[in-house]
This record gives sequence, C-alpha cells and structure tokens, in this order.
Amino acid sequence: MRAVMVRAVGGPEALELVDVPVPVPGVGQVRVRVEAAAVNPVDLATRSGDLITAGLMAPRDVIGIGWDVAGRIDEVGPGVTAFAEEDRVIGVRDRLDVPLGTYAEYVVLDADAVAPAPTRLTAVEASTLPLNGLTALQSLDLLAPEPGATLLVTGAAGAVGGYAVELAALRGVRVVAGAAARDEVFVRKAGARWFVPRAADLAEAVRELVPGGADCALDAAVVGLPALGAVRNHGAFVAVIGGAAPLPLRGIRVHEQWVAADGAALHRLSSLAGSGQLTTRVADTMPLHEAGRAHRRLAEGGLRGRLVLVP
Repeated sequence: MRAVMVRAVGGPEALELVDVPVPVPGVGQVRVRVEAAAVNPVDLATRSGDLITAGLMAPRDVIGIGWDVAGRIDEVGPGVTAFAEEDRVIGVRDRLDVPLGTYAEYVVLDADAVAPAPTRLTAVEASTLPLNGLTALQSLDLLAPEPGATLLVTGAAGAVGGYAVELAALRGVRVVAGAAARDEVFVRKAGARWFVPRAADLAEAVRELVPGGADCALDAAVVGLPALGAVRNHGAFVAVIGGAAPLPLRGIRVHEQWVAADGAALHRLSSLAGSGQLTTRVADTMPLHEAGRAHRRLAEGGLRGRLVLVP
C-alpha cells in the first residue's frame, strides 16, 4: 500500500510517498481503509522534527504522519465485537510511537479510538472532526463550566475554537468569542453571545463585556497571558497546546490539554455532527501524493476549515 512517511525531518519536501506492507490488526484493533485524512498543525510539527525537539516523540528512522481518519473497517482483530467489515468510521491516531499515520491507504487503530462516522456527512467532511472535536470537548470537560457561566474562546473561528463555541453553547454556556473581524458572523452563528476582534486589547475588551472577567477561558489561539488576564480570580484556564500554559496567577486553575483518543466521546461528537449541531469545515481536498503541497498551504495560514488528503 501507499503511505506518506518522513525519513529525514525537515520541510514539506521531507514527506515521501512510499510503498509499505499493509498493516495487520492485533488484539482489540481494527484496520481502516482510509477514504480521507485531515491535515493538522501537529502534522507539520511532526514532519519538521519539532515534536522530537520538544521531547514528545523519540527519534526514529521512519516517521508516519497524520492523526485524523475517516473510512471503512477493512478487517477486525481478535476480540473486537463493536465493529464489522465495511462499517463507516472515524478515528484518531494519538500515539506517536507507532510508525504509520493516517496519511496512508490503510491504518490500524485500537478499536476504542474509533467511532461510527456521522450520518449524512461525506468521509472528507467527517475526517475533520476527530482530533479537533476531541480537543475542544476534552478542554471543556477540564474547565467544567456550569450552564450560564461565561467562557472566553480565543481562536474561535479555528478548527478547535469553532467546535468549542458550538459545544459550549449546547451546554448553555455564554461564550465570548475572540477571532478576526471577518469571522464575527461565523462565530455568532456558532453560538457566541459576544465577540471580541483580534485587534482589541483582549483582557480589557472581555472585562467590558463581562465585568470582573470571564469564569473560564479556552485558549485555542495560544494567546497566553492576555487571555489569562480576561479570566476572573479563581477561574479556570485551558491551553490547548502542551507547554503553552501561563502561570496560575490570581488563583486561576490552569490546565494543559493533551488530547487522548476516546471512542465513546468521539461517538457523541459524531452524533452531534450528524444531526447538524456541529459544523465541519473543509478548505480543500488534495490527493495523497500532494501532502507536501498541503503542508505548504497550511503553513501559509489564513485557511478556514481543514485541508483533507484523499488516497
């Protein structure tokens, strides 16, 4: 089968399309025939070697790329009863110690990292949900805002931020959305009660809208201290990128979100997306052999939605 791999970390040219053996599922695993794989910023950090530098991944001769996948079950391993061949599924590869990612024609995942695909969505659309949806959901679970609480979401028009706004609004949380001015219509439609443009002084703007500060913040844009300044004393704060959390000033509970595959949570997200309560966004699709071009486009910035590779 064909798969995209890295043998020497570097720029987009480091991505190689190679022929490798089709992986075999072990106990408690499934093999997915990949129909779509979304491209995420973490893929760029994997390819460049930044994750190795940060101590998040050990150096290897061959590195697989890709976290998100949508496709069909091709084979089930021993002990798997929840899925059968040809089931439409989505999944996430959260282990960096395995040599094959989702930029491939087939990928093996633990069965509890997979969930039924959203109804009425294409594989391309569905592939944009797992990593970013789980990151948003698990971040909200760390913050645990009660209905009626106020939540600041930075990067509210991004992949994680957009899901966070919708999920928070579904919980009855009042959202202050921080994003570029051109994204105000989108984030308000997603459920934001208030909007703060990126060019504003974030802490002051939020406190004008919510006297005393927001109850909590989900920092999807990795703003750091300005977002912390928008949170009230003894509030809560989540940084969605490990190592990016500010110090816990003023008694604020500060967390770093390290996403984990969770089939049950992914199933809930899939149901919400299938019923139209979560909005998937696709910027463009490209064939698998153009993974390097996809990485270049993502690095340029300005995209709304995910680039998706199609084998």
